[in-house]
Amino acid sequence: MSPYLDEFVLIALAHFFAVASPGPDFAVVLKQSISFGRRTALMTSAGVGLGILVHVTYCLLGVALLLSQSPALFNAFKYLAGAYLAYMGIQALRASAKPASQQDSTATAGQESAMQALRRGFLVNALNPKATLFFLSLFTLVIDPDTPQSVQLFYGLYMAVATWLWFSSLSMVLSKASVRGFFQRAGHWFDRGIGVILLLLALRVIL
Repeated sequence: MSPYLDEFVLIALAHFFAVASPGPDFAVVLKQSISFGRRTALMTSAGVGLGILVHVTYCLLGVALLLSQSPALFNAFKYLAGAYLAYMGIQALRASAKPASQQDSTATAGQESAMQALRRGFLVNALNPKATLFFLSLFTLVIDPDTPQSVQLFYGLYMAVATWLWFSSLSMVLSKASVRGFFQRAGHWFDRGIGVILLLLALRVIL
C-alpha cells in the first residue's frame, strides 16, 4: 500500500468532508435516533455504510463512466432518489400529535424492525445522487487509472467502514436520553420539521 499512501490520504480526507456534510444520510439517522432510539439508528447507520458499497461496485465495474456519459440515465436515477426522499418527507409531515400519556411509549409502539431500518439507511445512501457524483469524481479524477483494482477495492471498503463508524457514532450521541428528550418535547413538530427538510433535500436533488 505504500506506493498509494498519498492517494489514500487524499481519498480519506475527501471522504471525511463529504460524509460529515449534512445531507439525506444525516437527516434519516437523526430521525431514526430521535424517533426509535439507538438500536434502530445503529441499524440505519449500517445500511448507510452498505449503500457505499453500491457506489464502489458500479465505479469498479465502469458503470460510473456510463452514468457520466448518459444524462438521461443519470436524470432517471436522480428523479428516483428525489421521489424516495419526498416519500419519506410526506410520511414525516403526516405525523400527528400524540396524547402526553402515549409519548413515552412512542419509541416502542412504532419501532421499526432491524431489517426495515437497515433497508431505509441503505436506500437513502444508494439512491443519493450527491454520493454518485462524489464517487464518480473520486474514481475518475482522483484515483489513478493505473491503480490496481484490488487497491481501489480497499479504498471502497475503507470508505464504507468509515461511513458506518461515523453515523454509528452520531447515533450513539443522538439517541442519548437527554438528546431524545429535548427533541421529543417538540413531539410531532420535530417529525414535521424533518419532513420539510427531506422535501427540500428532494427538491435539491431533482433541481
